Amino acid sequence: MTPTMFSMAPQPPPPWRRAMVTAGAGFLGSHLCERLLDAGVAVDCVDDMSAGSPGNVEHLTDRPGFRVLELDLARPGRADTLTGPYDLVVHFACPAPAAAQGPLETLDAGSVGAGNALAVAERDGARFLLASTCPVHGDPSGTAEETQRFSEALTTAYVSAKEADAGIVRVFPAYGPRMGSEDGRLIPDLIRQALSGGPVTVPGDGGDTPSLCYVDDTVDGVLLVAASRSVRPVDIGGDPGPTLEEIGRRVLDLTGSDAPLKFTGRTRDEDPEPPGPATGFAHELFGWTPKVSLDDGLKRTIAHFQSDGRGAPRAEGGARHACSW
Repeated sequence: MTPTMFSMAPQPPPPWRRAMVTAGAGFLGSHLCERLLDAGVAVDCVDDMSAGSPGNVEHLTDRPGFRVLELDLARPGRADTLTGPYDLVVHFACPAPAAAQGPLETLDAGSVGAGNALAVAERDGARFLLASTCPVHGDPSGTAEETQRFSEALTTAYVSAKEADAGIVRVFPAYGPRMGSEDGRLIPDLIRQALSGGPVTVPGDGGDTPSLCYVDDTVDGVLLVAASRSVRPVDIGGDPGPTLEEIGRRVLDLTGSDAPLKFTGRTRDEDPEPPGPATGFAHELFGWTPKVSLDDGLKRTIAHFQSDGRGAPRAEGGARHACSW
Protein backbone atom coordinates (compact mmCIF):
# COMPACT_ATOMS: atom_id res chain seq x y z
CA MET A 1 0.00 0.00 0.00
CA THR A 2 1.37 3.45 -0.96
CA PRO A 3 0.58 6.04 1.73
CA THR A 4 -1.68 8.88 0.68
CA MET A 5 0.05 12.12 1.57
CA PHE A 6 -3.09 14.11 2.28
CA SER A 7 -5.83 14.06 4.85
CA MET A 8 -9.47 14.94 5.15
CA ALA A 9 -10.34 17.46 7.83
CA PRO A 10 -10.41 15.60 11.15
CA GLN A 11 -13.70 14.41 12.54
CA PRO A 12 -14.44 14.53 16.27
CA PRO A 13 -11.84 12.44 18.15
CA PRO A 14 -12.56 8.71 18.24
CA PRO A 15 -13.54 7.17 21.59
CA TRP A 16 -10.01 6.54 22.80
CA ARG A 17 -10.10 4.46 25.93
CA ARG A 18 -6.40 4.22 26.75
CA ALA A 19 -3.43 6.05 25.30
CA MET A 20 0.29 5.49 25.64
CA VAL A 21 2.46 8.61 25.67
CA THR A 22 6.22 8.05 25.51
CA ALA A 23 8.42 10.70 27.16
CA GLY A 24 5.20 11.50 28.99
CA ALA A 25 7.05 13.07 31.93
CA GLY A 26 8.70 15.64 29.68
CA PHE A 27 7.54 19.19 29.09
CA LEU A 28 5.19 18.55 26.15
CA GLY A 29 4.43 14.96 27.10
CA SER A 30 3.12 15.90 30.54
CA HIS A 31 0.75 18.48 29.06
CA LEU A 32 -0.53 15.91 26.55
CA CYS A 33 -1.09 13.36 29.34
CA GLU A 34 -3.07 15.93 31.29
CA ARG A 35 -5.21 16.93 28.31
CA LEU A 36 -6.05 13.30 27.50
CA LEU A 37 -7.01 12.62 31.11
CA ASP A 38 -9.24 15.70 31.06
CA ALA A 39 -10.98 14.20 28.02
CA GLY A 40 -11.68 10.94 29.88
CA VAL A 41 -8.88 8.91 28.30
CA ALA A 42 -6.80 6.60 30.50
CA VAL A 43 -3.09 7.24 30.00
CA ASP A 44 0.09 5.20 30.42
CA CYS A 45 3.00 7.63 30.73
CA VAL A 46 6.12 5.78 29.56
CA ASP A 47 9.39 7.49 30.45
CA ASP A 48 12.85 6.38 31.56
CA MET A 49 13.27 9.77 33.31
CA SER A 50 16.58 10.45 31.58
CA ALA A 51 15.19 13.76 30.32
CA GLY A 52 11.71 13.87 31.87
CA SER A 53 10.92 14.68 35.49
CA PRO A 54 8.56 12.86 37.88
CA GLY A 55 7.57 16.29 39.14
CA ASN A 56 5.95 17.12 35.80
CA VAL A 57 3.31 14.42 36.31
CA GLU A 58 3.17 14.30 40.10
CA HIS A 59 -0.14 16.19 40.09
CA LEU A 60 -1.63 13.46 37.86
CA THR A 61 -0.65 10.38 39.85
CA ASP A 62 -3.88 10.20 41.87
CA ARG A 63 -6.15 10.59 38.86
CA PRO A 64 -8.10 7.49 37.77
CA GLY A 65 -6.65 5.75 34.73
CA PHE A 66 -3.20 7.33 34.96
CA ARG A 67 -0.05 5.23 35.31
CA VAL A 68 3.62 6.10 35.17
CA LEU A 69 5.70 3.28 33.67
CA GLU A 70 9.38 4.04 34.23
CA LEU A 71 11.20 2.04 31.58
CA ASP A 72 13.53 2.46 28.63
CA LEU A 73 11.52 1.87 25.47
CA ALA A 74 14.74 1.59 23.43
CA ARG A 75 15.53 -1.85 24.86
CA PRO A 76 14.60 -4.87 22.74
CA GLY A 77 11.39 -6.63 23.75
CA ARG A 78 9.89 -3.68 25.57
CA ALA A 79 6.74 -3.89 23.45
CA ASP A 80 5.83 -7.13 25.22
CA THR A 81 5.85 -5.44 28.64
CA LEU A 82 3.34 -2.80 27.58
CA THR A 83 0.12 -4.77 27.74
CA GLY A 84 -2.34 -2.01 26.89
CA PRO A 85 -4.49 -2.42 24.97
CA TYR A 86 -4.21 1.07 23.50
CA ASP A 87 -6.28 3.06 21.05
CA LEU A 88 -3.65 5.78 20.68
CA VAL A 89 0.14 5.72 20.89
CA VAL A 90 1.94 9.07 20.80
CA HIS A 91 5.71 8.76 20.55
CA PHE A 92 7.27 11.90 22.01
CA ALA A 93 10.59 10.17 22.78
CA CYS A 94 12.22 11.66 19.70
CA PRO A 95 15.70 12.90 20.69
CA ALA A 96 16.19 16.64 20.42
CA PRO A 97 19.47 18.07 19.10
CA ALA A 98 20.33 19.53 22.51
CA ALA A 99 19.70 16.25 24.35
CA ALA A 100 22.40 15.14 26.74
CA GLN A 101 22.38 11.56 25.41
CA GLY A 102 25.37 10.09 23.66
CA PRO A 103 25.18 9.24 19.94
CA LEU A 104 24.49 5.54 20.48
CA GLU A 105 21.68 6.23 22.98
CA THR A 106 20.24 8.80 20.59
CA LEU A 107 20.25 6.32 17.70
CA ASP A 108 18.62 3.67 19.89
CA ALA A 109 15.86 6.08 20.93
CA GLY A 110 15.00 6.88 17.32
CA SER A 111 15.32 3.37 15.95
CA VAL A 112 14.65 0.66 18.56
CA GLY A 113 12.48 2.98 20.65
CA ALA A 114 10.36 4.13 17.72
CA GLY A 115 10.13 0.56 16.43
CA ASN A 116 8.89 -0.71 19.79
CA ALA A 117 6.28 2.04 19.99
CA LEU A 118 5.12 1.24 16.45
CA ALA A 119 4.94 -2.46 17.31
CA VAL A 120 2.68 -1.71 20.28
CA ALA A 121 0.37 0.37 18.09
CA GLU A 122 0.29 -2.26 15.34
CA ARG A 123 -0.47 -5.03 17.86
CA ASP A 124 -3.46 -3.15 19.28
CA GLY A 125 -4.67 -1.57 16.03
CA ALA A 126 -4.04 1.85 17.58
CA ARG A 127 -3.46 5.17 15.90
CA PHE A 128 0.27 5.94 16.05
CA LEU A 129 1.62 9.48 16.02
CA LEU A 130 5.33 10.27 15.85
CA ALA A 131 6.24 13.65 17.32
CA SER A 132 9.24 14.78 15.32
CA THR A 133 10.97 18.14 15.58
CA CYS A 134 11.93 21.01 13.33
CA PRO A 135 15.58 20.11 12.48
CA VAL A 136 14.24 17.53 9.98
CA HIS A 137 13.64 20.51 7.69
CA GLY A 138 17.23 21.77 7.75
CA ASP A 139 20.70 20.55 6.98
CA PRO A 140 21.88 17.68 9.19
CA SER A 141 24.27 18.84 11.91
CA GLY A 142 24.43 15.80 14.13
CA THR A 143 23.17 12.41 15.18
CA ALA A 144 19.83 13.66 16.53
CA GLU A 145 18.76 15.13 13.18
CA GLU A 146 19.60 11.93 11.32
CA THR A 147 17.80 9.89 13.97
CA GLN A 148 14.67 11.97 13.53
CA ARG A 149 14.80 11.44 9.77
CA PHE A 150 15.05 7.70 10.35
CA SER A 151 12.08 7.75 12.76
CA GLU A 152 9.98 9.51 10.15
CA ALA A 153 11.07 7.07 7.44
CA LEU A 154 10.29 4.13 9.73
CA THR A 155 6.81 5.50 10.47
CA THR A 156 6.03 5.96 6.77
CA ALA A 157 7.38 2.46 6.02
CA TYR A 158 4.94 0.98 8.56
CA VAL A 159 2.10 2.65 6.67
CA SER A 160 3.33 1.29 3.34
CA ALA A 161 4.27 -2.23 4.41
CA LYS A 162 1.80 -2.96 7.19
CA GLU A 163 -1.09 -0.58 6.38
CA ALA A 164 -0.67 0.90 9.83
CA ASP A 165 -2.66 3.94 10.93
CA ALA A 166 0.35 6.16 11.57
CA GLY A 167 1.20 9.83 11.15
CA ILE A 168 3.87 12.42 11.88
CA VAL A 169 3.60 15.78 13.61
CA ARG A 170 6.59 18.11 13.53
CA VAL A 171 6.55 20.15 16.70
CA PHE A 172 8.25 23.54 16.51
CA PRO A 173 9.43 25.48 19.56
CA ALA A 174 6.79 25.58 22.30
CA TYR A 175 6.98 27.26 25.68
CA GLY A 176 5.03 27.30 28.90
CA PRO A 177 4.95 25.86 32.42
CA ARG A 178 7.12 22.81 33.18
CA MET A 179 9.92 23.72 30.81
CA GLY A 180 13.23 22.31 32.00
CA SER A 181 15.37 24.67 34.04
CA GLU A 182 18.60 23.63 32.32
CA ASP A 183 17.55 22.87 28.74
CA GLY A 184 18.95 26.09 27.28
CA ARG A 185 15.77 27.29 25.61
CA LEU A 186 15.08 30.98 25.13
CA ILE A 187 11.96 31.66 27.21
CA PRO A 188 12.99 29.91 30.46
CA ASP A 189 16.45 31.46 30.19
CA LEU A 190 15.03 34.97 29.82
CA ILE A 191 12.56 34.51 32.67
CA ARG A 192 15.08 32.94 35.02
CA GLN A 193 17.65 35.66 34.34
CA ALA A 194 15.07 38.42 34.81
CA LEU A 195 13.85 36.98 38.12
CA SER A 196 17.41 36.61 39.40
CA GLY A 197 18.52 40.13 38.53
CA GLY A 198 20.12 39.51 35.15
CA PRO A 199 21.73 40.30 32.93
CA VAL A 200 19.08 39.05 30.51
CA THR A 201 20.93 37.53 27.55
CA VAL A 202 19.43 37.92 24.08
CA PRO A 203 20.93 35.86 21.22
CA GLY A 204 22.77 37.67 18.44
CA ASP A 205 21.83 41.28 17.83
CA GLY A 206 18.25 40.67 19.00
CA GLY A 207 16.80 41.17 15.54
CA ASP A 208 15.65 37.61 14.77
CA THR A 209 11.92 36.85 14.90
CA PRO A 210 11.47 33.36 16.38
CA SER A 211 8.41 31.19 15.88
CA LEU A 212 7.01 30.47 19.34
CA CYS A 213 3.83 28.64 20.30
CA TYR A 214 2.29 28.36 23.76
CA VAL A 215 2.10 24.76 24.96
CA ASP A 216 -1.72 24.61 25.09
CA ASP A 217 -1.93 25.54 21.41
CA THR A 218 0.76 23.02 20.54
CA VAL A 219 -1.14 20.23 22.32
CA ASP A 220 -4.32 21.26 20.48
CA GLY A 221 -2.50 20.76 17.19
CA VAL A 222 -1.01 17.42 18.21
CA LEU A 223 -4.45 16.10 19.19
CA LEU A 224 -5.98 17.26 15.90
CA VAL A 225 -3.36 15.32 13.96
CA ALA A 226 -3.84 12.32 16.25
CA ALA A 227 -7.60 12.37 15.61
CA SER A 228 -7.09 12.35 11.83
CA ARG A 229 -5.69 9.67 9.55
CA SER A 230 -3.04 11.96 8.10
CA VAL A 231 0.19 10.36 6.94
CA ARG A 232 1.80 13.51 5.60
CA PRO A 233 3.99 15.28 8.19
CA VAL A 234 2.14 18.21 9.73
CA ASP A 235 3.97 21.24 11.13
CA ILE A 236 2.65 22.68 14.40
CA GLY A 237 4.23 25.93 15.54
CA GLY A 238 3.77 29.66 15.90
CA ASP A 239 4.14 32.29 13.22
CA PRO A 240 7.11 34.68 13.46
CA GLY A 241 6.29 37.48 15.86
CA PRO A 242 8.23 40.08 17.84
CA THR A 243 12.00 40.23 17.67
CA LEU A 244 14.19 38.59 20.29
CA GLU A 245 14.98 42.01 21.74
CA GLU A 246 11.28 42.84 22.02
CA ILE A 247 10.61 39.50 23.74
CA GLY A 248 13.44 40.15 26.18
CA ARG A 249 12.11 43.60 27.02
CA ARG A 250 8.59 42.21 27.44
CA VAL A 251 9.87 39.61 29.91
CA LEU A 252 11.57 42.38 31.88
CA ASP A 253 8.36 44.37 31.93
CA LEU A 254 6.16 41.44 32.99
CA THR A 255 8.55 40.35 35.75
CA GLY A 256 9.08 43.89 36.99
CA SER A 257 12.82 43.38 36.68
CA ASP A 258 15.31 46.20 36.20
CA ALA A 259 17.99 43.83 34.92
CA PRO A 260 19.98 44.98 31.88
CA LEU A 261 19.72 43.38 28.45
CA LYS A 262 22.88 41.75 27.11
CA PHE A 263 23.34 40.69 23.47
CA THR A 264 25.61 37.78 22.56
CA GLY A 265 26.82 39.65 19.51
CA ARG A 266 26.88 36.66 17.16
CA THR A 267 26.07 37.60 13.59
CA ARG A 268 23.27 35.92 11.72
CA ASP A 269 25.81 34.22 9.44
CA GLU A 270 27.39 32.60 12.49
CA ASP A 271 24.09 31.72 14.16
CA PRO A 272 21.37 31.81 11.48
CA GLU A 273 17.71 32.17 12.32
CA PRO A 274 16.04 28.73 12.30
CA PRO A 275 13.42 27.89 9.66
CA GLY A 276 9.84 28.48 10.72
CA PRO A 277 6.99 26.00 10.46
CA ALA A 278 4.94 25.60 7.29
CA THR A 279 1.55 25.62 9.03
CA GLY A 280 -0.70 26.06 5.99
CA PHE A 281 -1.71 22.39 6.03
CA ALA A 282 -2.61 22.53 9.73
CA HIS A 283 -4.55 25.78 9.25
CA GLU A 284 -6.49 24.83 6.12
CA LEU A 285 -7.33 21.16 6.63
CA PHE A 286 -7.20 20.79 10.41
CA GLY A 287 -8.63 24.17 11.39
CA TRP A 288 -5.73 24.71 13.78
CA THR A 289 -4.43 28.13 14.69
CA PRO A 290 -2.69 29.36 17.84
CA LYS A 291 -5.04 31.19 20.21
CA VAL A 292 -2.81 32.23 23.14
CA SER A 293 -1.00 35.53 22.56
CA LEU A 294 2.67 35.87 23.41
CA ASP A 295 1.79 38.29 26.20
CA ASP A 296 -0.67 35.88 27.84
CA GLY A 297 1.67 32.94 27.35
CA LEU A 298 4.56 34.80 28.96
CA LYS A 299 2.39 35.82 31.92
CA ARG A 300 1.36 32.20 32.54
CA THR A 301 4.92 30.94 32.18
CA ILE A 302 6.35 33.61 34.48
CA ALA A 303 3.69 32.84 37.09
CA HIS A 304 4.72 29.18 37.01
CA PHE A 305 8.41 30.00 37.43
CA GLN A 306 7.62 32.32 40.32
CA SER A 307 5.47 29.75 42.09
CA ASP A 308 7.96 26.96 41.38
CA GLY A 309 10.97 28.80 42.71
CA ARG A 310 12.94 28.58 39.46
CA GLY A 311 14.30 32.09 39.51
CA ALA A 312 17.87 31.02 40.29
CA PRO A 313 20.40 31.83 37.56
CA ARG A 314 21.88 29.08 35.41
CA ALA A 315 25.47 28.93 34.27
CA GLU A 316 26.07 30.72 30.98
CA GLY A 317 27.95 29.26 28.04
CA GLY A 318 25.71 26.33 27.15
CA ALA A 319 25.06 25.91 23.45
CA ARG A 320 21.58 26.63 22.21
CA HIS A 321 20.49 24.79 19.09
CA ALA A 322 18.68 26.85 16.49
CA CYS A 323 15.41 25.01 17.08
CA SER A 324 15.56 25.20 20.84
CA TRP A 325 13.73 28.50 21.02
